[in-house]
Amino acid sequence: MRSQTFEVRTGNRERVYDITRQCEDFARSCGGDGLLHVFVPHATAGVAVLELGSGSDDDLLGSLEDLLPADDRWRHAHGSRGHGRSHVMPALIPPYATVPVLDGRLALGTWQSVAIVDLNVDNPERHVRLSFLSD
Repeated sequence: MRSQTFEVRTGNRERVYDITRQCEDFARSCGGDGLLHVFVPHATAGVAVLELGSGSDDDLLGSLEDLLPADDRWRHAHGSRGHGRSHVMPALIPPYATVPVLDGRLALGTWQSVAIVDLNVDNPERHVRLSFLSD
């Protein structure tokens, strides 16, 4: 298995951060067929495969706001207001995704991208681990 890590700076706002290019570059460097596993080792971030750039990013963040309001209901209450929701979010958007790779290319659908979903405005830096399992 080949593996590498990289950092992304998601900033101090809720964000859907596109990492498709980094995933494509890594898959290309591994070549061949296999599986690309994407993992964020954080208790408050997730990995999603979805369409980006057509309003879906904001729709996802809006849906998460509806499901997990940033208010004072959360028992996990350190950090900014509503921070506990960031710790619940990975149960809905897990901290990992696996994408097939064929001949060194991600086998994503036409409009699919790989993204980090980050609601935690208190932690602007995220680590991502990419692992390639060849056939």
